[in-house]
Amino acid sequence: MQLIDGKATAAAIKKEIAEEVERIVAAGGKRPHLAAVLVGHDGGSETYVRNKVLACEACGFESTLIRYEDDVTEAELLACVDRLNHHDEVDGFIVQLPLPAHISEQKIIEAIDYRKDVDGFHPINVGRMAIGLPCFISATPKGILELLQRYHIETTGRKCVILGRSNIVGKPMAQLMMQKLYGNATVTVCHSQSTDLKKEAREADILIAAVGSPAFVTADMVKPGAVVIDVGTTRVPDASRPKGFRLQGDVDFEQVAPLCSYITPVPGGVGPMTICMLMMNTLAAGKKEIYA
Repeated sequence: MQLIDGKATAAAIKKEIAEEVERIVAAGGKRPHLAAVLVGHDGGSETYVRNKVLACEACGFESTLIRYEDDVTEAELLACVDRLNHHDEVDGFIVQLPLPAHISEQKIIEAIDYRKDVDGFHPINVGRMAIGLPCFISATPKGILELLQRYHIETTGRKCVILGRSNIVGKPMAQLMMQKLYGNATVTVCHSQSTDLKKEAREADILIAAVGSPAFVTADMVKPGAVVIDVGTTRVPDASRPKGFRLQGDVDFEQVAPLCSYITPVPGGVGPMTICMLMMNTLAAGKKEIYA
């Protein structure tokens, strides 16, 4: 069993990005600029956005954080999106989700200029991804692909089973893994209504768990020698930890790890790659690589 070290991989990629940015600047180009819009004071969102700002610093990017209180109106937030769409110095931006209930997340996502949509959530980017055109790919699926590639894990012709069908992970992961350009695999997507889900999972050469249910994947669901990618990060109570909780993945790591050829830990697996891939998308936006 080999651990897939997302933390070390992300650090290496950020170093590569920083070196490229310095070459761009030395040649007279501009530093990529990422803006983030944060609404309210959700603890998870605060941490995630803070980590994005730190990642921008590590990559040599300019970064801007725009904050609003929970009572911001949808109209005010849409006006902010419009300003960022037309801000020449901002190459890409994200509106951190979730948003307060009185604001339509989909309306906000669709208002973002798809050429600055470094989260890869805009329907144009999602559609282009589905048919294999250049686009911004959402960060978590992109990060998983990068890990598979950097660990030289063969995907062509392998059976890939994805647990979960979310718009952010499950669906785009399935699209990418079946495409010749990326996974070139045979893909099965399982979800809460799938019959005999354990049987489907046991047939996987590559099992990607993205259901948001702690320790959902147990040893009897994993074929010996399988590659297991754990996307889940749920806080579970743990009195032995200073903060009173620990992060638990969708995979029962202690049970499953001995069976695997490769497995991602939680934390330190897919998580660090997500922000790192946002940096890669921002670099591409700054270089106008995708949408000139």
